[in-house]
Amino acid sequence: MADKKIIAVFGATGAQGGGVAHAILNDAKGEFAVRAITRDAISEKAKELAGLGAEVITADIDDPESIKQALNGAYGAYFVTFFWDHFSPEKEMAEAKSMAEAAKAAGLKHVIWSTLEDTRKWVPLEDDRMPTLQGNYKVPHFDAKGEADKFFTDLGVPTTFLRASFYWDNFVHFGMGPKKGPDGKLYITFPLDDKKMAGIASEDIGKCAYGIFKKGEELIGKTIGVAGEQLTGQEMAEKFTKALGQEVLYNNVSPETYRSFGFPGADDLGNMFQFYRDFDQVCNSVRDVGFSKELNPELKSFDRWLAENAKRIPIA
Repeated sequence: MADKKIIAVFGATGAQGGGVAHAILNDAKGEFAVRAITRDAISEKAKELAGLGAEVITADIDDPESIKQALNGAYGAYFVTFFWDHFSPEKEMAEAKSMAEAAKAAGLKHVIWSTLEDTRKWVPLEDDRMPTLQGNYKVPHFDAKGEADKFFTDLGVPTTFLRASFYWDNFVHFGMGPKKGPDGKLYITFPLDDKKMAGIASEDIGKCAYGIFKKGEELIGKTIGVAGEQLTGQEMAEKFTKALGQEVLYNNVSPETYRSFGFPGADDLGNMFQFYRDFDQVCNSVRDVGFSKELNPELKSFDRWLAENAKRIPIA
């Protein structure tokens, strides 16, 4: 490990960070080593990373000094925040600011910041086509990350801005899989009309990030969107039908209806899908499937992801 460049991976036991850590660790001949940053170094996932050769360090992204210590001697870092833990855009902004300042202080050579669009650039707060949430946001879990880009830029931190896509894993873990309607048929429900939405297997985000680290300087200062495929709701339903062996229909609803579903974050996600729908060209032009494949030759299509995961999807 002494002769390898250390990448400090934040959220190393989560979906994105875990994918980055495993991608680096699985390339035994690669030039990088993993410093896995986690809040719980004795968790099973942390122990697994340690067993694979990662240096595991406990740090708290809400403690700026803790972040600085975690970066000591590192070459680069993968920074990601966890909106769904707390639903606070302000907290995400503060965490990102601390990360940028710590990266600058540590003299890191390459940072990947996992960000998203600040949707207010396209839908200003006064635009009533989409409700304003939490007083200052349209899509809170997007907007704060996008606004936080400035912390890295203003400090001159050598950063690649990585924009992920809709996780297909949400069908397994987030209750978005096919559900039976009153007619007994299975439906997936999105407010997308006939627009394509970029999606990706969560592990592929990490593999693409590793590809960015390997390309190095040429991607510093660039915004890179990653996706495994861009699909309409109807296309997703047809692929579900094939993978599950039973008919799945696409239930296209309005964003207003989706926002009214009442689960935590329904309003935020309803606005997100509306942004994907109304600004599909903005979103999909950045999320380049071809370049994602170049970064990660193992990139999965939705069909392949379903072949591997269909049995894990809870059918309600």
